[in-house]
Order: sequence, then C-alpha cells, then structure tokens
Amino acid sequence: MAKPQYQSDYIRSYAGYRTQSKYSTNIRPAYVRRKKVVKRKANPIAVILNLVFAFLFAVYISPVYVNEVVRPVFIKTNKYPAVQADINKIAHPTSDYLYNSHIMGLNYLQGTELQKPQMQKLYETYNLTTLESNLKNLASAYPSLKPSVYVWDYESGKHADLLANEVYPTASIIKIPVLIQLFRTIEAGAIKLDDKIAMTDYYKSEGSGSLQFKGVNAVYTVDQLARVMITESDNSATNMLLDATGGMNAMNQSLRKWGMKETRINDWLPDLAGTNVTTAKEMATLLYNIDNPNFLSLHSREKMVDYMSHVHNNRLIQAGLPKDAIFIHKTGDIGKMLGDAGIVYTPNGKKYIVVMLVNRPYNSPLGKEFIVNASSLIYNYMVNSSL
Repeated sequence: MAKPQYQSDYIRSYAGYRTQSKYSTNIRPAYVRRKKVVKRKANPIAVILNLVFAFLFAVYISPVYVNEVVRPVFIKTNKYPAVQADINKIAHPTSDYLYNSHIMGLNYLQGTELQKPQMQKLYETYNLTTLESNLKNLASAYPSLKPSVYVWDYESGKHADLLANEVYPTASIIKIPVLIQLFRTIEAGAIKLDDKIAMTDYYKSEGSGSLQFKGVNAVYTVDQLARVMITESDNSATNMLLDATGGMNAMNQSLRKWGMKETRINDWLPDLAGTNVTTAKEMATLLYNIDNPNFLSLHSREKMVDYMSHVHNNRLIQAGLPKDAIFIHKTGDIGKMLGDAGIVYTPNGKKYIVVMLVNRPYNSPLGKEFIVNASSLIYNYMVNSSL
C-alpha cells in the first residue's frame, strides 16, 4: 500500500471528524448536531378546564357509574329486577352450553382430563331391538309420561336403550352413589362401620325415613345409618353420611373420577326440586361396578347387597317380577319423577341391570303403572328370549 504524501490524508477518527485533502471529496463531520428543544408553556385555560372536568367526573359521574352499573353486576340488588347479572356467566360466557364440570351449582369448563376413569364401563354389544320396540309401544300408551329405560345383560352385553343418555332427576336413587362413596371411604381408612354419629337438627330432613322423628343427640353407627338410608330411604341418614364422607363437593369430585359425566348432587336431601341428576345409563354403570373387584372389595359388596336386597318399597320394578326372582335396588320418588334402579337375578341363572326413570305429572299414579308393566315386559323377554 502506498504511503500518503500528506499527513492530512490520514483520517483523524479520534478527533471525531475527517480532514480534507486533495485526494478526498467533501465529507460531512462525524458528529450530529442536536436540535434545541424549545419548551412550550402550558396553556393556563386548558389546565383549568382539565381540572374542572376531573373534578366533575370524580364528584358526579363516577359515583353514578358505580351505583348504577358496577354494583348491580357484582352485588345483587332489587333496584333493577329485570336485570339478571351473573358474574359466572360474565367470566365464562359459554358455561350454559359448554362445560364439563359442575361445582356448587356452577358450570365450568376444565382442561382435558387424561386420568383413566376408576369405574369400568359397561361392555355393550348389540341392541335388543325387539325389546326396545316393545318398550316404545308401551310408552306410547302413556302420553303424559316421559320414561327413560336402560337394560343390560351380563352374559352377552346386549342392551336396550330408551332415552338412556338423557339427564333426569335422581330423587332417592342418588343414595346409590352415596353408598358407594361411603364404602370407598371406609376402604381408604377414613371412617369405620362402627363409628358413631350424633343426630342434630342440621341433619334432620323431611320426606322418607324415620330418623326425622327421633330425638336430637341420638347416636347411630355408620352401619345403622347406611342400612336405613337404603332400606327406608331415610333422608336424614343420607345427609349425615354425605357430610361424614366430605359433603357434596367431595361426592361430585368422586363421580367425575369414577367417569360419571352427568350424575351430580346439587342439594341435600330431600331435594324436592329435582336438582340432583343422572342418566339411566350412568346409574346402570354405578350398579355394574358394585361387582367390580378392582373398585370395591368383596366385603364392601356383601354389605351393599345386604342393604339393597331389603328395600321396603317393593311396589315398582319388583312388583313386575315373579316372587322367586331376586332384586337388589334403590327407588326414588319426588312427585315429578318416579324411578327404580337395580340388578335382577332370575331363577334360571340370568342376571341383568334395569334402570327406569319416569318424568310424570305431579304424583301421577301412571308412573308406577308404567314401571310395573315395563318391568314385567322386560323380565319375560330376558327369560324367554335367546338374546
């Protein structure tokens, strides 16, 4: 490289500028001249107007907004009865039609649950189409009723389905999952059959059962309470056992872990409004898992079968069975719904699950008539057909 002839040919970068020589063109200085920022004085009139507006908003507008808009949304008032604000619906606008969890009367959409259900699903093969057709014909003779029926044969997995996946009130049939929850809790070591629970006014409940007429502070063992809950359909005993096993939230959490998507308990017994719900197929699944050795121990099963084989109400499905048939079950009656769910053991060795839930005009005797006739129809088909 040729050496520059003049020292000014060097670029003096350390000085922050470049010099010119005969070999260079016009080069701008390396530094940038900053423009002077001229501070403008605030307009006193604009400042006064802003202060006045802020004062008016804080004194007049903001309180009105809080009282008329915010409070009616977050605090229930009777000022505007036509306005029905639901904070859960505001936070979860799709909860009315898109949800997979129900806690304390509210619908929620939870993340995908990857855990395998603890209960075994019913193994279904073919539909018993002839039986389904016969049940539909029978139901057509009772236009004021809306029955849901599910029948499942243990040997073949064949089944009959009449609106079996529709949600119905459970009435006292909800005592089947409460009984299962009790024995699962016993097997976990959290409670024992000979533990004692005292009756209080808090537990006393109207409707079925004799404990409501007993004195306060009477003491019962868990075994006694479980027996009268099933045999007498005692509501007070049910509430005591439900509370002893964790309450409604624990019951609903267990139902979800078991794999029940529709069955849930929303109110203490007697739940005359019918807010505790299930489907005929899910109730059949609950009954099926009483025999599941991976879900309940043999001792638990024996106790549950003992209770359920001595139910006092034998006027529904059992009334349509012959005397030599064995039936373990639980009934339910809240006026607008009549139901029965259980397992039938026939004299010739057949075994099948049958669940009937019937929505009816309040206390209509036609509900009972349909269940008895349907029970007889189902039994004759299951015993006499080759399936």
